[in-house]
Amino acid sequence: MTIEEVAGRLPASATKISRMENGRRGASPRDIRNLSEIYGVDDERVVDTLIALASESRYQGLRQEFGDLGHAVMYTHMDIEAAAFAITEVQISYLPALLQVEEYARSLIRGIQPGLATEMLERRVQARMKRRARLWEEPALPYCALVDEAALRREVGGTRVMRRQLDHLLRMTAERRVTLQVMPFCGGAYRGMDGSFMLYEMHEPMPTPVVFVEAMDSVEYLEKPATVAIYRDAIKDLKKVALSPAASARLIDQYASRRVAI
Repeated sequence: MTIEEVAGRLPASATKISRMENGRRGASPRDIRNLSEIYGVDDERVVDTLIALASESRYQGLRQEFGDLGHAVMYTHMDIEAAAFAITEVQISYLPALLQVEEYARSLIRGIQPGLATEMLERRVQARMKRRARLWEEPALPYCALVDEAALRREVGGTRVMRRQLDHLLRMTAERRVTLQVMPFCGGAYRGMDGSFMLYEMHEPMPTPVVFVEAMDSVEYLEKPATVAIYRDAIKDLKKVALSPAASARLIDQYASRRVAI
């Protein structure tokens, strides 16, 4: 069967099938069950074994280091993030995970999920800090963050934590570990202000971009070229309305100076 034939019966894009076959993305239990039916695998024990193997291969390393983070989709997200050769992130309400200091991350996760057990909270914080190390690898990862001014003003963790967080942003921009642009309040409404998203540029052999969109109760990975093109256009528009990196750094410095010194 050709990739196109399988994609038509799944249904899924041919790109998704090819990326699974080349090990560039994981397969969900539903994907494996559907593919088993298409390929004529009718032994339920074999299907269950394949599902278990896929889960183990995707999560084993991260689970060994951090334990169960309580949400399986986190591992898929981190796998894609680690495989990307360039990342563009748009954040509206809070600062990007890869740019968070530990205290900010802890306060943010606790605020979003107030019922989370302390042990689970700490594992998630440490996993986030592990992801942050990607920005210090050589050669430098092309990483662009487009952040709403609201994220600079929102007092996550208190005044001292915010001062530490904003100082960290200034350090990251000064050392060229991120290209950070702020969408200022004075710019008014803009395209994309109704939701955050990330665009991942992927390595060969399947250089297919992936858009990651997260809501309170759902996560989407978007790969269709027409859909990805919409998000690319939005990023181009955002870069036009956002402050320049230099002007953004000056605005961040202004907000940092309003907080107490550490």
